[in-house]
Amino acid sequence: MGYHVIDPADIDPTPDRPCTHRSVGDAADLSELAMNVYEADPGQQLPLVYHYHDRQEEVFYVLSGTLSVETPEGEYAVGPDEVFVADPDSPHRAYNAAESGEPVRVLAIGAPPAADDAHPYEPER
Repeated sequence: MGYHVIDPADIDPTPDRPCTHRSVGDAADLSELAMNVYEADPGQQLPLVYHYHDRQEEVFYVLSGTLSVETPEGEYAVGPDEVFVADPDSPHRAYNAAESGEPVRVLAIGAPPAADDAHPYEPER
């Protein structure tokens, strides 16, 4: 058996990310799902690139602020206590719009973990 109590503020942010990213999953040594806390200022995006996953289901729960999500089908605005879900093979780019005027804080959960499952997506413009 194993139990953990983790304060995400105690997790060192991942270097070289477009926003503040803390991997709760890594801190808890989770092997079957990814769990991350993102804090993005206006104009910052959460993932490194516009992307999709082969197998991973991804959920973004907005804790505060408004999360913008770009998809090939359109833009979504996800407010506090709302959830955005991206199914496998569904391209998405989550970000905090430059004009938002406030930070966004998001809990992101994905399963299975996406170590080799994420692929860049190039939209046709």
